[in-house]
Amino acid sequence: MRYITTPIYYVNDIPHLGHAYTTIIADTLARFYRLSGHKTLFLTGTDEHGQKIEQAAKNKNYSPKEYADKISLEFKKLWDEFEISYDIYARTTDERHIKFVKQVFLKMWEKGDIYKGEYEGYYCVSCESFFTQSQLISQCGCPDCGKETKLLKEESYFFRLSKYEKNILKWYESEPIVPKNKKAELVNFIENGLKDLSITRTSFEWGIKIPSNLNDDKHVIYVWLDALFIYISSLELDEKSENLGFLPAFVHLVGKDILRFHAIYFPAFLMSADLPLPKYIAAHGWWTRDGEKMSKSKGNAIHPKIIADAYGLEVFRYFLLREVSFGNDGDFSETMLINRINAELSNEFGNLLSRIIGMSLKYSNGKILQDEVLNFYKAELKEANLHLQNALEFIENFQFNRYLEELFKALSVANLSISKYEPWNLIKANETSKANALVSLCANILAKVSLLLHPALPKSTQKVAKALSFDITLQNYQKLILNDELLNFKANACETLFPKIEKPLLNSVKEELKKDENPKIKIEDFAKIELKVALVKQCENVKGSEKLLKFILELDNKETRQVLSGIAKFYKPEELIGKQVCLISNLKKAKIFGYESDGMILSAKSGDKLVLISPNGLVENGSLIG
Repeated sequence: MRYITTPIYYVNDIPHLGHAYTTIIADTLARFYRLSGHKTLFLTGTDEHGQKIEQAAKNKNYSPKEYADKISLEFKKLWDEFEISYDIYARTTDERHIKFVKQVFLKMWEKGDIYKGEYEGYYCVSCESFFTQSQLISQCGCPDCGKETKLLKEESYFFRLSKYEKNILKWYESEPIVPKNKKAELVNFIENGLKDLSITRTSFEWGIKIPSNLNDDKHVIYVWLDALFIYISSLELDEKSENLGFLPAFVHLVGKDILRFHAIYFPAFLMSADLPLPKYIAAHGWWTRDGEKMSKSKGNAIHPKIIADAYGLEVFRYFLLREVSFGNDGDFSETMLINRINAELSNEFGNLLSRIIGMSLKYSNGKILQDEVLNFYKAELKEANLHLQNALEFIENFQFNRYLEELFKALSVANLSISKYEPWNLIKANETSKANALVSLCANILAKVSLLLHPALPKSTQKVAKALSFDITLQNYQKLILNDELLNFKANACETLFPKIEKPLLNSVKEELKKDENPKIKIEDFAKIELKVALVKQCENVKGSEKLLKFILELDNKETRQVLSGIAKFYKPEELIGKQVCLISNLKKAKIFGYESDGMILSAKSGDKLVLISPNGLVENGSLIG
């Protein structure tokens, strides 16, 4: 069983590139383990308590809960738009979590791991952490974020963190820290001596109050003690819970700035609460842009959705996973993004599919049989399978860039084989069996790669599967990946995967966003549009496209038009024949998926629902609208 979590993101601001990176990594892992047959649970969510949230809400004239609701929804909406396959979206303001944290606090108190005292130290509101004077930079600066700290003295409850020094170091012997080079920093921190941790505050209100049994309700539980237990509280554990099997967690994915909290404080809290420790804590680096730290003041910060909207979500996922070695800092460069699209996604991946489809339709009427692959191309298949096995090892070890690199090396084996053996010349030389075996070799390599690439690029690989008439399933994963089997395929025409990018797109998307959301047009502008009623005479799916329908429409004087419309996911062709629709009839003709389209059919869309616009009653075909 695999329990995978992102951090729960702090709601002091909207999602950024680093949040998207962690979440896409977690989503890729969750999809991989589901595909390979593991029962998997994937959690993400938001951390909503603390002084920083209280202050941010006040500055924006919200109550803390209203503000938390607003920002948490921003995160959830983005993950839903990105089709993140989370099972649990958890919030620290959830009642189940508040109840659980109080229960754990009381258990730790009764165990003697929590005691009451007084704390004096330099407090950083941004990091929600206390520091000693010797740890500060420039007299009062926070050593983690550089912001000014405040000297505070207040009554506090303390957790006996010092008690667990040896136990944490013992746990490190099982190599739970990823990458392994991060362990040395943690060991050094612990060996310098762990001080007991202040775990309550009295200087603000927004948080979970300590248990009422202690009769001390001015104390709010420290945000990290509160937040870290979300990974446990969200499982809603009891003796009959199905989720018991998900403990210990398989991996908690975090940014390097919060590694200490997850790899020192959290295991100590878990030991105190008699809960199992996770198998891995995996920490990634930060993202810069063109070599500079991203910030609003520099004007170089970029919302993840802008990149995804400009280049496509699958491209965005691929770039983040491929560009940087896990644990290192990454740099977002639009130039490098375009290079990845053109050199890898377009040339190696998309082009291979096009070549396979084209050759198979030409040489064997789309039938791709595997019988003679091993007779002619055993060495090439062995080389490709080696790369696939390497990819498996790399994804299991959180080396996502190497995992993708190996998959694309397998694709290169197929592409180079086509160049080397020249199937078009084999056909001319009447070596048809060898030519068709080469197509089958390439189709099987592409299918195997698509299965392993599916966790990273779920939509694109489904298009490959549809084009070759196979399914991305556990059964085929076992056949093609675990057992090294080969399959037969039936090729179908399909859309081009990853068209090449000729020029940067981000600026044009940003300019569109800057425009007035409700631009006003003049009446003479509207008068240029010719709207007519048309009758659907014929309608059919466009072969190879998931979204296009091809219409033959009748207007006045029996004039007919061919029009393509991307509504196949909402209507079946037979439902539309005989129906009147509204058409923009004076649009310039366009070529769509190889077909001429002479007009645009009007529809209205709300959320996941789309409805064609039609006259309320029957009117003559060709009637003008407006």
